[in-house]
Formats: sequence, C-alpha cells, structure tokens
Amino acid sequence: MATVELRFSALPEHVRTARLVAAAVARRAGVDEAVLDEVRLAVGEACSRAVGLHRNSGVTAPVKVALIEEEKQFSIEVGDEAPHAVPGADTPGAQDGDAEIEEDEMGLAVISGLVDDVEVTTGQNGGLIRMTWPTAPPVTALL
Repeated sequence: MATVELRFSALPEHVRTARLVAAAVARRAGVDEAVLDEVRLAVGEACSRAVGLHRNSGVTAPVKVALIEEEKQFSIEVGDEAPHAVPGADTPGAQDGDAEIEEDEMGLAVISGLVDDVEVTTGQNGGLIRMTWPTAPPVTALL
C-alpha cells in the first residue's frame, strides 16, 4: 500500500495543486482515464470545503489530504480540523450559520454525485471525507 500525503495552508489557491497531484497519483494507481475528471472535481470540492471550514472557524492547522493506493482500489481522504456541529445538539447562534451549513451540504451533495463510494465523518475535532475508486490491474504488453 503506497500513500502520498499533502498538507497545505487553508488558502483557496492551494486547492488547484491538490487537484493536480490527486489526478496524477490516481492515474499512476490505475484509476480509469474516463473518471480522472471526476477525481479532480471531487478532490477540488472536498478541499474547497475543508478550506472554507478552516477559514470560517479560525483554524490555522493545515488541510490534510492522503492519497492511498491499495490492491484493487484508490482512496483519497481529505481531513479538516474545524469543529462540526453534532447532530441534534442545540448550537447557539445556529441561524447565523444556516448559510454555511447549506453551502456545506451542497458541497457534500456534489461530491456524492461524483463518487460512488464516499464516507463522511464529522465531530467536534474535525471531519474526514474518504472517496474510493476501483483500479484496473496494470496492462502488460505481449511481445
């Protein structure tokens, strides 16, 4: 299992770099060329979401991206350290954050539309989006 890890400051201009690296590593891992655009878009959306959460919460920690190549699949994990509301909890000033929550839900909907296998976990100490794609075995040329 090979893993590439990225950490970048929560600035929008770094999202493009994460997208480019993710596409290059996905290609090398054997992700079908036809879905590489989906990989780029999903990573861009997940990283933009993490950047927004960090900036809105005043978190100075870097956004973390792990690109994981396994035997028959390729996964990307985008992690943030922004506190997330616990479902069902009464949050003071919740109306102030309604627009942010709606934007966050929209971003997750876009990611779910692009990737068949998505896991989202959130909590008081941050969140993680794990996206997984199947890989094809390397093709060997016959002589």
